Amino acid sequence: MQRIRTDDFSMKHTVESAQPLTFFGDISADGRHLRYVAGNSLVEVRQNDGLLYFGSQPTLSGTRLRKEIAKRFGLQDDMGRIYEKIGTDEFLANAIARYPGMRVTRNDPWETTVCFIVSQFNNVKRIRLIVRKLIENYGELHSVDVGGKWVSFRSFPTPDALAGIGVKEMMKKCGTGFRAKYIIGSARTCSESLDLNRLHHKDYHRAKEQIMELPGVGDKVADCIMLMGYGKLEAFPIDTWIKRIVERVYFDGKKQGIKKIHEFADERWGDYAGYAQQYLFWAGRSLKIN
Repeated sequence: MQRIRTDDFSMKHTVESAQPLTFFGDISADGRHLRYVAGNSLVEVRQNDGLLYFGSQPTLSGTRLRKEIAKRFGLQDDMGRIYEKIGTDEFLANAIARYPGMRVTRNDPWETTVCFIVSQFNNVKRIRLIVRKLIENYGELHSVDVGGKWVSFRSFPTPDALAGIGVKEMMKKCGTGFRAKYIIGSARTCSESLDLNRLHHKDYHRAKEQIMELPGVGDKVADCIMLMGYGKLEAFPIDTWIKRIVERVYFDGKKQGIKKIHEFADERWGDYAGYAQQYLFWAGRSLKIN
């Protein structure tokens, strides 16, 4: 296995914090061992003290795998600078202390899109179950030799694989409910006319506008995709939960509109608003703010 020295990184806090790897990866109870699928390869990652060990089957080239790991886990992010920028109030300072090393992951844009369409009016346990069923029913099957044992896994279903599925079939097999029509509609759009990979080089606002043309992708889901699919750290996803946290922590509980909260986040945290959101979201859930 290869290895990278990692400072200010916790695989446990990162993977458990309701990001796409939460939904399609398998992490051990102690948070030190993770398996996930990247493209057509099974990637295995272990964290031990300040070192991250990783390998893949089929084997990716050394350089390609290192880039995958560094990008996936946001290892290029300057956490000292980010913490200095966002940790300027008691709530976020405590959140950083509670979940040190939690990073924003960068995932395949299509995987991210499906995961967050599924996330609408849903909880983490059920999102994970639905995503798993989508993979089991429509992902391409692979088998690899891992330490002398053959291991089978399925890659994430492509837009082409989902575009021809019927709504009723997907609802029955995967328990997607009303989300099936949005998943299938987005798959058809991405299969026929929208190349998600071409949005990487567009600025945040233009890329977000185009993503919101997909069925079922509103403001919050679009920002999740911008943040965790494209690494646009200025994105600040706002759902009912994060709205409530921001109102409670920064506006003395007074109701605020979505536009006002976006403006507040941009002014206060700027290029790292997405990191602030992730720490607010996860600390708020754990501390049971309501």
